[in-house]
Amino acid sequence: MSGVRFAGIYPILYAFFREDGRLDREAMRRQVEACVRGGAHGIAALGLATEVQKLAPEERHDVMEWCLADVAGRVPVAITVFGETPAIQIDFVKAAADLGAAWVILQPPPQRPIGEDELVRFFGTVADASPIPVAIQNAPQFIGAGLSDTGLVRLCRQHPNVRLLKGESSALEIARTRELLGPEVAVFNGRAGLELTDVFRAGCVGMIPAPECFDVQVRIYEAFRAGREEEADRLYASILPLIVFLMQSVPRFICYGKRITARRLGLGPVVDREPCEQPTALGLACMERWSRDLPPFAF
Repeated sequence: MSGVRFAGIYPILYAFFREDGRLDREAMRRQVEACVRGGAHGIAALGLATEVQKLAPEERHDVMEWCLADVAGRVPVAITVFGETPAIQIDFVKAAADLGAAWVILQPPPQRPIGEDELVRFFGTVADASPIPVAIQNAPQFIGAGLSDTGLVRLCRQHPNVRLLKGESSALEIARTRELLGPEVAVFNGRAGLELTDVFRAGCVGMIPAPECFDVQVRIYEAFRAGREEEADRLYASILPLIVFLMQSVPRFICYGKRITARRLGLGPVVDREPCEQPTALGLACMERWSRDLPPFAF
């Protein structure tokens, strides 16, 4: 894996928009800088938090190019790949590699339904053509398609460039998956950091949350890794109510998680891109209650 550290906390960027509806270049740059200075072990982009399905192809390329330019090699970058065909995904993978991405995360194609055998062939075709390591985002409950554990094992055995998994499962489920995949496949989990310390106990090498409390999650990871599990559990308990509030749905965590991140970044009001969940007075009050101890990001 060319010495890249495939472990730790990789916050996945939110997409910030301007009043005219275009991506906000300066807000995206500020978000990357906060993640790097806040101790992130890597950065991810263009997943569900980045609202990738709402972005035009040229906007996806802009987000990727901006992220890699702003990171400037300081930490590894993982780019999520969205596309309807293997050819589209392969082109994007190669562009990511050319720009300096350390690895890519493949999402299932947006057409539905898609059977397991077809999905294994799809992912395998892209993985075989990728010049950098490949992860699979397996989140059928959020994306609408995914692989069983049997399908994941078959994919990884048939296509050795599939070296990582971006799961979205409970600690108990991800432990079973990790055991079946074996030590050759590095497993990250998501779900905004839900069950964070137990996910580490389950054998995950890291977590890919959104940025709103990633700095606390970095401290949790470092404490756990140093053997200070009680400290890690206490830190996790301090952000658990916020994570539970956000993880009721993907639209929920985009709506409120992005607003927490914007506040910590010192940005102005968040501009939403439809379709989206609109904030409510109760939701904003809950958001403020559970995030009030999170200070502005340090720059």
